[in-house]
Order: sequence, then structure tokens, then C-alpha cells
Amino acid sequence: MVTSERETGPEHGRQKGGTVWKNLSKYTSIFLVLALSGIIFLLRNIHTLEKLNCQTVSTLYQFQSSIHSAFNPEEPPPLDHNRSYCGHLGLEPSAEEALEERYLLESIAWPEPQPRPTPRPLRQTSDPAHSLFAILPGEGGREWRVGDQLEALVHMHDFQGRPKRHGGDFLLARLHSPELGAGVAGQVLDHRNGLYSAVFPLLWEGSVRVEVTLVHSSEAVAVLRRLREERPDRVFFKSLFRSGFLSETTMCNLCLPTTQQPLCNYTDPHTGEPWYCYKPKLLSCDTRINHAKGGYQKHLLTNKESLLFQSGVNIKVRIHASGSDSVIVEPEKKDKPEMERSSVRAEPIRVTPSGYYFQGSWRALGGVAMHQFNDSSAITQCLKGKVVYMYGDSTARQWFEYLNAFVPELKEFNLHSPRNVGPFMAVDSTHNILLRYRCHGPPIRFSTVIASEMRYVANELDGLAGGPDTVVVLSVWAHFSTYPVEVYIRRLRHIRRAVVRLLDRAPGTLIVVRSANLQALDPEVSLYNSDWFSVQLDGVLRAMFRGLDVFLVDAWEMTLAHHLPHALHPPPVIVKNMIDNILSYVCPEKS
Repeated sequence: MVTSERETGPEHGRQKGGTVWKNLSKYTSIFLVLALSGIIFLLRNIHTLEKLNCQTVSTLYQFQSSIHSAFNPEEPPPLDHNRSYCGHLGLEPSAEEALEERYLLESIAWPEPQPRPTPRPLRQTSDPAHSLFAILPGEGGREWRVGDQLEALVHMHDFQGRPKRHGGDFLLARLHSPELGAGVAGQVLDHRNGLYSAVFPLLWEGSVRVEVTLVHSSEAVAVLRRLREERPDRVFFKSLFRSGFLSETTMCNLCLPTTQQPLCNYTDPHTGEPWYCYKPKLLSCDTRINHAKGGYQKHLLTNKESLLFQSGVNIKVRIHASGSDSVIVEPEKKDKPEMERSSVRAEPIRVTPSGYYFQGSWRALGGVAMHQFNDSSAITQCLKGKVVYMYGDSTARQWFEYLNAFVPELKEFNLHSPRNVGPFMAVDSTHNILLRYRCHGPPIRFSTVIASEMRYVANELDGLAGGPDTVVVLSVWAHFSTYPVEVYIRRLRHIRRAVVRLLDRAPGTLIVVRSANLQALDPEVSLYNSDWFSVQLDGVLRAMFRGLDVFLVDAWEMTLAHHLPHALHPPPVIVKNMIDNILSYVCPEKS
């Protein structure tokens, strides 16, 4: 017993432990080499792990993720501030295209104040509270009559009450009679000296009221112009890449700094429209599965610049009249001598709006006569046997949603598409009506779009047979506001060419183009979706489709002339008038 206790005592344990440790130490270096080799092997051959079970791959991928940096940066790296880098990506324009581009840019050129070494302080910028307008006397001092034009002279002042001496302010004007449900858009002429003329046609009898609004001061417009040219990355996008159980997300855009990391080039082979994503670290470019809006860049302005964008101060604020803001319009004299119609004061321009509201209904001026489609049966009869294709942004989708909800015979076919993204389809098999909507290709600020559904409008138009029973509706504008205008010109040029090809092979095809519309603005929205960006794009769209056999829905004037607040997606009453406008083209009244 004593001997046994001594053999199991502390000294004997130390001797035995030392022997074991000596034996293990011989293999330590071998274990380390094997472990390191295994890790290197896994990292170099991780793609082969896709055949393993989900739990194993997930564990290994988490281990690899701890070695590499995160794949989901909150914001993209800053873009190289090169004016031409973003606008002239893609195919080099031909001499004819370059000439047209120069003409279009000159047609929307905006007056700029004289350059200064330092920005103007807020007190020297345009202030709607100190500005005013006055209605000028009628022709020859006589009463106002239907068929005349009314002019209001706007005097812009700064926050110190001093008159402005240069132009460039962004003003809106409308003439309206609330009790009649009537309204018409006015045209604003910039005299480039702090004075502006707001000109209106007089189209109905009774009391009419002038309304003038400052959207942005000339100083704010200069900031917006700089952002458009230098910061096309202020809305950024992302795509998810996936292969088996591995997935990565990278940033995408039409313009990406090439110095950050390798790019995946998704330039469309048919149109040449460019689009890029940063290449995933582990996956190939052909594993992209979707596209989504990533977010909005912040901190774009200096402290002084941010003062130019204040709600209730200098963003969409009414300018008051120095006297009366209304006049009484008398009926037109049928037997009035022709010489009396001539104006004593030379008029710089004759205003020709596309239409006006009266009793809440839009009345088009020129072209096809408008009529109301107040019940679903009238719409069904109009669209009987028709196929209607709607391409574009959410303002086109809004028309699909209106028709689908208003016409009970239309049944939406469940394509399992993401909500508010599409594509969507509705069918009335009894009356042989097919209604389809598809969003345009990137840039598109939707939540998530499957990569295979990212299709360019020009390519879609090239795939249509067309014909007298085909209606095509286009609305492409809202998602191009953050890019140089050259980007929008290139996109419309491709769409226009496809429209011409479609009309050549199927002359009976009816094509409707929707213009931009006004929307609600605040300090943040102004930097991405300002009405100033929209009015510039709208000018390009009208010029590029002028002279083609297409019909225009003037959403700009339809939202400006209406009394309801501006919204990116106009309220149902305005949408109803837009649909009536389209259907009046599809089914014109027989004389």
C-alpha cells in the first residue's frame, strides 16, 4: 500500500507528464503545418464547397468573411468629379448625334448669374416674401375678354428687399377659377434682369386669379446644376450576386470610379447603354441575380448652400401681388372688328397651352377632341380587341393600376412579380383586351428587380409586331434626374429610333408619350428630384419626339394647372383625366 502511494505521488506524475509532453512536442510542428495547409486549401478552393451541405458551407463562408472586408458598404466611394465622364459613357456619338445633342442642350440652357469668387450670402438671394407681381393693363386699356392674353410682371427681390439684377430664378405660374374648377398653366419669360413675365391665355368667362410660385432661386439652381454635372452618384444602386450558397452584394451605377476595384460590364449589346457593378470578390459577373436602389448620398451641400433649400422660405413659395391678383373676363365679342383685336403693346410670345381644366375636366386644345370615359363599360368598348403595352417608371405603372382597378372585366394575371415593380399583366378574355406593364432598364430606383427582367424599352419595342390594335405608352423621365442631360438624350435617342422602326413596319400602331410632372419638394428631395431637373428633361423629351407620329400626354401642364398639391404620383382625379386623354387618342369621336 505504501509503495503504491509513492508511485502515484506528485513526483511520479511530473515524470510521466514530462514524457507525454516530450512525445507530443515532436508532432506540434506537423499539426501546425497541416492546419495551415488546410486553411489555405479551403480558401483557394472554396467554390468547390458548394456541393457540401448548407451548414458546412455557411460555417466556412463566415470564416472567410472574417478574413475579407465586409461586402456591403453603406455608401459607395466618391465619384471622380469629371463633367464629361458620366454623360459621355457608352458609344461615341456620330457627328449628327453630337450636333443634335448640342442643339438640345442649347434649347434648355438656363440663365446663369455672373460668376463670383464666393457664393452670395442668403440675404442677397431671391426671397419670395419680398418679391411681388402686378397684372398689366389689358390691350388698349379695355376690359378683358375670352381670347385675350393676360400678362403679369414679376419683380424679384432679395431678403433685404433690394431688386434682383439678374435672371435664372425658377418660377411657375397658373391662372385659375376655383369656383369653376378651371385652371390653365402660364408661361414664364425670363428678362434676365430680375423681371419676369407670366403670360396666360384667357379661355373662360368670369373671375380669374393669377398665381406665381418661386420653386428655386437662381442661386439654388446653380447648386442643382453643379450637383447634376459633378455628383451623378448621389443616388446609388446595388446588385446581389449568388452561386449556390455563396452570395455577395456590390455597388452599381452608370458611372463608377475605375480605380476602386474591377468592374462587371453590363453594357447592353443592342443599344450600347452602359451599366456597371463592382465585381464580387468571390463570384463571377454572370452570377448577378437582381438590381435594387442602394440609397441616397448625404452631406452634398455646404452650410451656406443648404440655406438655399428651406421649406416655407425659398422652396415652392407663393409670390404675392402688389395689387389685385384677379380680373373679370367678359365673353368674346363675335362682331368685334379685326383691327380692334390687334395689340397696342407688342407681345413677345403667343401662349399656346396643350389644354386647360374646366369643371374639373381636362379640355385639350388642338389635336384630338377630348371626351370623358366615366364608366368602365366605355373603357371596355374603347379597348376591345386591343393590346396595350406600358413601359417606363412608376408613373406609367400608375396608369396600369388605375385601369386594372376601374375596369372590373380586367383580371390581373399573377406573374408573382414584386409589388410596385412588375412586370404586370391584366386580361379581359371576353373582350379580348390585354394590358401589360414593364419598367424600363437601369437606372431604376425600385426596391428589387430581378436581373432577367431588366430590359431596355428600345429592345422591347423592337420585339413588338405592332399594328392598328396595338397601343404603346411610354413614360421615361423620373429616374434620370440625377444624371447629366446627355445620359437622358442618349436613352431617348435609342427609344426614338425603336419607335421609328415600329411605325415603319406597323404604321397603324398608336404610340403615346407621357411628359414629366411636378412633384412635392422639400430640402432633401430637391437635391435628387427637383422640378428643375424635370423641366430640363421635359424640354428634351418634347424636342426629340416633335414631328413624329406620336401623341403627347402633357402631364406637366395637367399637374401645374390643377388646384391639388403637386405629387410625384398625381392624385386619382388627375390620373383619370390622363387616362381620358389617352383613350381619346385610341378611340377618337366620329364627326
